[in-house]
Order: sequence, then C-alpha cells, then structure tokens
Amino acid sequence: MNELKHYQDPLTIQRVLHSASTIAVVGLSGNELRASNFVGYYLKRHGYQVYPVNPRETEVLGLPSYSSLADVPVPVDVVNVFRAPDALPEIAREAVAIGAGTLWCQFGVINEEAARIAEEGGVTVIMDRCLKVEHARYVGRMHWLGFNTGRITAVRGGLQ
Repeated sequence: MNELKHYQDPLTIQRVLHSASTIAVVGLSGNELRASNFVGYYLKRHGYQVYPVNPRETEVLGLPSYSSLADVPVPVDVVNVFRAPDALPEIAREAVAIGAGTLWCQFGVINEEAARIAEEGGVTVIMDRCLKVEHARYVGRMHWLGFNTGRITAVRGGLQ
C-alpha cells in the first residue's frame, strides 16, 4: 500500500482540482442512490463540465451519456473512474488516447498496471481518492462553517 502514496500527493490533487474544467465520469449511473451519481451531481453543481461515460445510459443528470471516452466531444481534463479495478487498464489506454490530463480513480479503484499505462502516456494518476471529498477538502466546503480547515473531522468543534 506504500507505493500508493505517490498517487495521493496533496499538491498534485490540488493542482488537478484548480486547473480542471472538464470531467468525464466513467461509470456515472442514473441511479440517484449510487455514489457516482452523487459525485457527478456535486461536480456539476460546483462548476465543472461533466460528461457521463456509460454505455448503459442515454442521459444522466440531464446530460447525454457517451459510450466511451473517445465519444466525448471535447478535450477532457480529468477522467474520473467509478468502475472495477480490472477495467482500469483499458480505461487508462483510452485516457491516453484522448489526451486526458488526469486519470482519477475513486476509493478502492486501484490497479498498478493502469497507473503505469497512464503515466507512460503522460497522464497524471490519482488513485484511491474521492474527487468530491478532495474538492471539498481543498476548495473549502467540508467544514461546517464553510471554510477550509485543512483537515476532515466529524467533530463539530474540531479536534480538541
């Protein structure tokens, strides 16, 4: 698990969050109870251009859903993945092929082969991190008063 630290660098995460404007969400579900739907909604609400990529959906969050990354009609800054780890190598190849800036893999979506494919193709890799959680942490919407404390806590007054 130690090698994963490379894919969770806070400065890289902040750079990606502040420079991205288009996010293709692979596996974005139309089911409102799925984490991908909640994250997609959050990203859209916070000003990102969200492009659902799910061949099983025609529309998600009022947006057309694309069958593959190659079908997304604009350059993609971040490919956010809500798929099983074994699907990652092919998604990494697609991310490289479209010239995506970052391959962002959600909690538990870890595949070293995919990371190698993406990095060798010039794509930044972030793994085992939730894009919504990291956005909230670094852009300042996690704390109950609305400002960035630099830490996540469920204790209302912070750590004592």
